[in-house]
Amino acid sequence: MAAIEAAEHELNRHTNVVIATKTSRNDIVTAADRALEATIRAKIATLRPNDSHLGEENGVLGPAGSDTRWIIDPIDGTVNFAYGIPSYAVSIAVEVRGIVELGVVADLVRHERFVAVRNQGATLDGRSIAPTQTDTLIDALIGVGMSYDPSIRLTQADILAQLAGSVRDFRQSGVASLDLCWTACGRLDGYFETGLKPWDYMAGALILQEAGGQSIIDDPGLNGNSLTLGAGPNLFPTLLSAINLAIEGQKPERYRH
Repeated sequence: MAAIEAAEHELNRHTNVVIATKTSRNDIVTAADRALEATIRAKIATLRPNDSHLGEENGVLGPAGSDTRWIIDPIDGTVNFAYGIPSYAVSIAVEVRGIVELGVVADLVRHERFVAVRNQGATLDGRSIAPTQTDTLIDALIGVGMSYDPSIRLTQADILAQLAGSVRDFRQSGVASLDLCWTACGRLDGYFETGLKPWDYMAGALILQEAGGQSIIDDPGLNGNSLTLGAGPNLFPTLLSAINLAIEGQKPERYRH
């Protein structure tokens, strides 16, 4: 995809210096984030001038009333990038009349590209992928993500403590799109996180679904933030049930059903 290639080229022109914060001091922005998003938007506008865009850094742009919208995360894993941790990705999804039809996640370090087209399967560098067939939590390696909000993160830690004795182990990469893709190709058995935004999960969720896995993006989470969860088809219902029970246990008594 031309937009991904343009972003990869642009990344080499920028440092990882933090220039701003967003929702909290932990939610950082680098010059590369903004430059890559501008480059991606410009490339899309050249090829598809009538489409609109939703990007992490600059919100909604483009013609009003367009049937087609591009959802862009220029650097998923900005904290990793800023600290020199070699794990971050570009995530782009294409939504047509409210339905995600295309998802691309490009690992900018490993130079891997995950792609899915609705009803046409998912690939990693052109090869078909599939999730694991693991069906028990005790055999499951689970990816997790933590909130930028310290108060939510403390509650998430309590939930992980409840689940720790029931799973094989946890992994935290700091890159939601890649966690979903790694679940799609079997590097993880499952993944969950609370409080993601559309640019974090839309491409990865489609890739997981097209690979044969299952995902949800709007289950009730913590403090009004939705839960994003994905897994192979055999593990999905068990993992969802276990996490919902753990979340329920963290709610004040008056809010429990």
